[in-house]
Amino acid sequence: EPAVAAFNVIKGFLNLTIASSAWIELLNVIHADEQYGITAVDDNSPLVMIEYSSPNTNKPLHLGHVRNNLLGNALANIVMANGNKVVKTNIVNDRGIHICKSMLAWKLYGNGETPESSGKKGDHLVGDYYVSFDKHYKAEVAELMKGGMTKEEAEAASPLMNEAREMLVKWEAGDPEVRALWTMMNNWVYAGFDETYRKMGVSFDKIYYESNTYLEGKEKVMEGLEKGFFYKKEDGSVWADLTGEGLDHKLLLRADGTSVYMTQDIGTAKLRFADYPIDKMIYVVGNEQNYHFQVLSILLDKLGFEWGKSLVHFSYGMVELPEGKMKSREGTVVDADDLMEEMIATAKETSQELGKLDGLTREEADDIARIVGLGALKYFILKVDARKNMTFNPKESIDFNGNTGPFIQYTYARIQSVLRKAAESGIVIPAQLPTGIELSEKEEGLIQMVADFAAVVTQAGTDYSPSVIANYTYDLVKEYNQFYHDFSILREENEAVKVFRVALSANVAKVVRLGMGLLGIEVPARM
Repeated sequence: EPAVAAFNVIKGFLNLTIASSAWIELLNVIHADEQYGITAVDDNSPLVMIEYSSPNTNKPLHLGHVRNNLLGNALANIVMANGNKVVKTNIVNDRGIHICKSMLAWKLYGNGETPESSGKKGDHLVGDYYVSFDKHYKAEVAELMKGGMTKEEAEAASPLMNEAREMLVKWEAGDPEVRALWTMMNNWVYAGFDETYRKMGVSFDKIYYESNTYLEGKEKVMEGLEKGFFYKKEDGSVWADLTGEGLDHKLLLRADGTSVYMTQDIGTAKLRFADYPIDKMIYVVGNEQNYHFQVLSILLDKLGFEWGKSLVHFSYGMVELPEGKMKSREGTVVDADDLMEEMIATAKETSQELGKLDGLTREEADDIARIVGLGALKYFILKVDARKNMTFNPKESIDFNGNTGPFIQYTYARIQSVLRKAAESGIVIPAQLPTGIELSEKEEGLIQMVADFAAVVTQAGTDYSPSVIANYTYDLVKEYNQFYHDFSILREENEAVKVFRVALSANVAKVVRLGMGLLGIEVPARM
């Protein structure tokens, strides 16, 4: 079979027409591979570690964390699909003054309230006390200012803030009572986080805690000081001079010996490198930390970490809601749990209005609402270039038309319905489709698009870009819908053509499922 069916030369351009048989052979190759476009991992594959989420244990996860978690999870899937071993990791910021604030407020105003007694998720309960601390503190400052102090004086004199600072000193010294309170409240928060992660569909292979890593970081910094990489000031603080690298002087340990974020990141790196033979390290952290990671890369390289120089800061922009959309408990930050609940409720409502849940059991309808609601949220966030600031619009994200998760999910469900009817009518897709069929330009174009998936996965891996996969999947689905509209599938008279179109549909669905899977999005079998 010649692959070129015809050619002509127009104005110096050679136009080739690829024979239908060559396109069908290409479809046969794709059809034979259940994991088309995905590179398998073996023992020799490089190990990439991806850090994402990084929450504080004084409040629940919010909209910014949602973008972070979804990007980190999708990135892990994409890096793995490109033939790398992946370790998904999280560093929990579980110590510091902000943690002591919620602890102190609970101790003073909590009356022994627990998640069990209040019926609240642990992370929400602790978050409420963080807010409560702030309220009491502001009231104290206002009271002291009434008595004639300036704002600065009042803040310095606040008994509540001073008590929180004392608590931190006691924590650092290992005071048993403070440590017991800390452990109890952190465990409440972790139980809450786990529930949120589970609902969001993200997970971690290994979690590190700042309370374990900051001391390791101090040790590494002292070692760097001995080797002359760093210097000490009169007051005892330790600094790195990075003027040679075109940056400035960077604080590594405060005069009182307490560590800063940079110290903790060095300590975490040390522990991770002891645990895993890391070839590459990717940090999913907001773009306000761009400078921090420039510095961290230089310091880790100086301290002898092989992947220090080439570490990747996967930097992403802010995400906000349109004005007046959802107010949260604190009145400013949108809570991740509330947002997911709202998305699922909206999906249920929208699906009901459109009659997409007719004839389903209550469980089936609930499951579809969950799949569609979370799919809408994830897709809307992941289709945007991560570096850009964005507005997440819940209403727009759940539209069943346009560049949305539900539109893609609905098309997938539609193809599944075609495949079920085909199977019922006795159609079996052979392992090898016969090549003697004449294809339309539309059908050839669709095979070409399905085949492109492999290159798209590679590009998404090279550029660290989930949005490439999201937008490709939308284009594929749009193209399929036009084909579905213009061509008969099950009512096609010619048996060979009918089987070909069923096979083409099945492979479009497969690639949609794989693509959405890389984004962490489920697709429903019916809708």
